[in-house]
Amino acid sequence: MTFPATHKNSRVILAKPRAIFRTMLDPETIPAWRLPSGVTAQIEHFDSRPGGAYRIAFQQSREGPEESESSKVAGVVDGRFAEILPDERIVESVRFDIANPPSQGELSITTILEQVKDGTKVTIAAADVPSGISEGDCRAGMDMMLKKLANFVE
Repeated sequence: MTFPATHKNSRVILAKPRAIFRTMLDPETIPAWRLPSGVTAQIEHFDSRPGGAYRIAFQQSREGPEESESSKVAGVVDGRFAEILPDERIVESVRFDIANPPSQGELSITTILEQVKDGTKVTIAAADVPSGISEGDCRAGMDMMLKKLANFVE
């Protein structure tokens, strides 16, 4: 029996919780910090309020010497904001619709902002991670997002 996985990662970002919170809920900034390199996205809708939803269609180039339409992986992320506490916490329910069935599924992402001496400790926790997403890949994705978020707001 496989149990749902929970993974988390943290980073201190040299910015106030308010600046980070606003960036996280601004659809115009999402591509700058939430997407890996080589991924392009179109935000189809983004309603950043409790109960609000978003849909992001993305396309990722596969590694290789030549890029063509057939060398791209496409998918959709549908999310819903379960809870939003200004400058403190964002809880999202996220569903991935991609070509890799073990990576499909719904998970919960909780982001906690905690003011510390040198800025804000940002902790991302992903619960009920689909079996096709390894702990290493999940943590690497969170680390990438946290680094890009820091670069964007610092």
